[in-house]
Amino acid sequence: MKHIKVFGPGCKRCETVMQMVRDTAAELGISVEVEKVDDPRAIAMAGVMSTPGISVDGMMVHAGGLPDPEKLEGWLRQ
Repeated sequence: MKHIKVFGPGCKRCETVMQMVRDTAAELGISVEVEKVDDPRAIAMAGVMSTPGISVDGMMVHAGGLPDPEKLEGWLRQ
């Protein structure tokens, strides 16, 4: 199971990213646990300067804006 964290204050883009992760994982048949991190201190400690940020199994893979769907697939397949 992949552990995904989505870092952001709860904006519409953050919610969209969470849904993108869930939808993509379901399409690929990959089991994921998606955690929303909205604490400003935790976001800063993770090094996210622009939200939403995404980490996969503890590795930061994206920050700022919506991720490219093909890149998201690649991160989930790793």
